[in-house]
Amino acid sequence: MRQRKVKNVKERLNAFSDYIIVDGESMKGRWNSVFKNNNDIYMELGCGKGQFLLKHAELHPDRNYIAVEGQETVILRALEKASEAQLPNIVFVPSFMQDVTDYFDEDELFGIYLNFSDPWPKERHAKRRLTHRKYLKGYEKVIKNSGIVEFKTDNDAFFEFSIEEIKLSGYEILEYSRDVHNSAFSSKEITTEYEDKFKTLNKSINYVKFVV
Repeated sequence: MRQRKVKNVKERLNAFSDYIIVDGESMKGRWNSVFKNNNDIYMELGCGKGQFLLKHAELHPDRNYIAVEGQETVILRALEKASEAQLPNIVFVPSFMQDVTDYFDEDELFGIYLNFSDPWPKERHAKRRLTHRKYLKGYEKVIKNSGIVEFKTDNDAFFEFSIEEIKLSGYEILEYSRDVHNSAFSSKEITTEYEDKFKTLNKSINYVKFVV
């Protein structure tokens, strides 16, 4: 979806410097120092306007959260929400993160959330999908043993591709649903802005939670 232009976006982003980690790669192996504690760290890759991870941060003050988003106009809205909520356990990385191992050391994360990632529908672009095995291997390196990845998408073909990649990589699937909002899984309780739009249209959402 094309984003509307926002005036003075750079200046407006600077107003939220307390929440922004500009050079995320420089924090590799040192993320706990950002939060000044040793609590478990979770990351959302592509946080959009922030609703999902901000709710997690509110409900779990004993955990730390890193929200990654490359589109400046989108992350600006997430930062405005974070500032309003005054949550100390979340920071934002304004980046199109290509390789998580450039940003995180081995076993530095406890989990990764992938919500409505770009499906890259053309077959020749399959390796760009965030659930391609090359990305999954990166997640495995930075997530501690028995750590999890959670993935949601409205795109059925993307979901089928992702399930196949997960199985081929040998990971254990803990939860699986073709319609998570009509399931018993607690994951349906915290949604993204994008997801809420689909709920109003009764569009089923695919969901999988797996161990890497």
